[in-house]
Amino acid sequence: MKRYTKVLAAGFLLASAFTASAQTVGDWVLGNYKGAGYWFPGVIEKLQGGKITIRYDDGDRETVALADVRPYNWAIGMKVECNFQGQGKWYPGKIASLAGEKIGIAYDDGDRETTKTGRCRSR
Repeated sequence: MKRYTKVLAAGFLLASAFTASAQTVGDWVLGNYKGAGYWFPGVIEKLQGGKITIRYDDGDRETVALADVRPYNWAIGMKVECNFQGQGKWYPGKIASLAGEKIGIAYDDGDRETTKTGRCRSR
């Protein structure tokens, strides 16, 4: 019973942390742009009636339900896909460095680049 209680408490804390982290204008989040299953970084611009308006790092804007937003959790070593050199094709890789909207990518094929977070997405 103790283990079940700990798991339940941990789940509650995670849910609470998510709610708190995606409730403030200016929070950096990941949004499921157009519900396509890819998570793109952006900043909350507006909160109204259970909806969040996100200004994505690439400049797009979208108003979505809270369920379509995650806390920004990108970290070094995490798998992402990026638009290599902005040429329109997405390639898998891992985050090698992060500094605000500047992101270093080590692509699976051996290429490397430093780009903007607005050119990357996660699943």
